[in-house]
Amino acid sequence: MRLVFAGTPEVAVPTFDALLASDRHEVVAVVTRPDAPAGRGRRLVASPVAQRAEEAGVEVLKPGRPKDPEFLDRLRAIGPDCCPVVAYGALLPRPALDIPAHGWVNLHFSLLPAWRGAAPVQHAILAGDEVTGATTFRIEEGLDSGPVFGVVTERVRPTDTSGDLLTRLATAGAGLLTATMDGIADGSLEAVPQPAEGVTSAPKIEVADARLDFTAPALRVDRVVRGCAPAPGAWTTFRGERLKVRSAAPSPERTDLAPGELAVAKSAVHVGTGSYAVELQWVQAQGKRPMVAADWARGVRITGGERLGDSPEPAGA
Repeated sequence: MRLVFAGTPEVAVPTFDALLASDRHEVVAVVTRPDAPAGRGRRLVASPVAQRAEEAGVEVLKPGRPKDPEFLDRLRAIGPDCCPVVAYGALLPRPALDIPAHGWVNLHFSLLPAWRGAAPVQHAILAGDEVTGATTFRIEEGLDSGPVFGVVTERVRPTDTSGDLLTRLATAGAGLLTATMDGIADGSLEAVPQPAEGVTSAPKIEVADARLDFTAPALRVDRVVRGCAPAPGAWTTFRGERLKVRSAAPSPERTDLAPGELAVAKSAVHVGTGSYAVELQWVQAQGKRPMVAADWARGVRITGGERLGDSPEPAGA
């Protein structure tokens, strides 16, 4: 089939590469988000998918909005049979959906209908799911509600961050979406409607959602740290300023600390929660680089009785 691939971030690149390598399909163009400011200089940078497409000599389309007439005209002229999608990042209007004969087929990183929305991997970790996966489905105008072609499952490991889990799902999903294209091409796959039961929502995780509540149990604190890594990053406050917690681990043997209370040893920093303590591993003070928690604690010279979460509104937030 003639394919136009739609995707933007790094997580979409494995699928793009898999489709490029397929001898059953031809990727004739890529649709991606416009160049965006990045880095200290805030210069415009092409998306990872755009950069990879340019390396491969594939035409790149960067519509400001997918409903722009110029984009729709170009897509019609290209004449794709199907448009596979991974994390494109914009809603597709009906005129765009109607152009390819086999529609737009999305790779979504959850077992639909669970975790429909922008942040399925983060929400799976926050909820303590033991198993998640990826799903291919035909895009409709509803949010991740279209009929399903196929799924793969993936176990959520106890120490997984969102980044860890998403990396594995991106690899497994690349094979799934390629197999879905094969099945659509030879007529062996038919999309099946999603069940009405089991629908859950996975909206984007905002910075406010990543704030740690040390009155919650340690397992909840651990899930927020892992679910918000690498972005937006779990955080709390210390001496009135924001402190990011990059990584941590539950410490069930330590039950003597009040919620938020800090205890510093030679090579370990513990903080109390609503159950047992959590050991801080990597932290990042405001305006500083990430550092080992014990090194941070020595640098700031924590005194007895100091706590994390000591400010309702951190300075400079």
